[in-house]
Amino acid sequence: MNRTVFITGATSGFGEACARKFAQSGDHLILTGRRKERLDALKDELGENVQVLPLVFDVQDRNAVFAAVAGLPEAWRKIDILINNAGLALGRDYFEEGSLEDWETMIDTNVKGLLYVSKAVLPLLIATGNGHIINLGSVAGKEVYEKGNVYCSSKFAVDAISKSMRIDLLRHGIKVTAIHPGAADTEFSSVRFKGDESQARKIYEGYTPLSAEDVADTVHYCASLPPHVCINDLVITCTAQADAIYFFKKA
Repeated sequence: MNRTVFITGATSGFGEACARKFAQSGDHLILTGRRKERLDALKDELGENVQVLPLVFDVQDRNAVFAAVAGLPEAWRKIDILINNAGLALGRDYFEEGSLEDWETMIDTNVKGLLYVSKAVLPLLIATGNGHIINLGSVAGKEVYEKGNVYCSSKFAVDAISKSMRIDLLRHGIKVTAIHPGAADTEFSSVRFKGDESQARKIYEGYTPLSAEDVADTVHYCASLPPHVCINDLVITCTAQADAIYFFKKA
């Protein structure tokens, strides 16, 4: 399709899967993340068929975000789609036992990082005339569950920001889509439980969760509809999950 797609958090999970999916369509990719070696490997993998520009920065770093976007080469300044994917959960604790450092990292990444990137990229999307912002939320942004407290709060914020964007950017003709995945087998749980793989794997026992590719397929579909059609808000789960709380797991 030869669009230019800006993807945050492209070094793993949904972001990496989205990079591969959009590359299959012939779209050119601006891929961001903190891990340079992974971005370089992804560029080597996908760059034979599409143009790939890797940008190494942490979305939590406001100055780094704005410097990276301001420094985009002229050929890369026509951005069609922004996929705000970078995000994480840290810990799963009762509120009074939660870590302030974990709380701050989740808010700085999931909320402030999304705001920084959106604010920096928006002038380029507006100039395109038909831009599209796709924000990755979570079912945790629809319902609060036990020990979810600040992570859920950060994803509720993504939901509210998406709704606000959709209203405020209406006059610019920019689509805003919020996609809220349920349980998905990515690095998410490994990060949440800080490398405790036995605890991380327990999350997915007894059912088949979503894959990163399932979510990337959904993102790509939303981004490939006719110009007059926008999917505003979409919750996607595996068939064993009803919402943020209820699962049917086989013994």
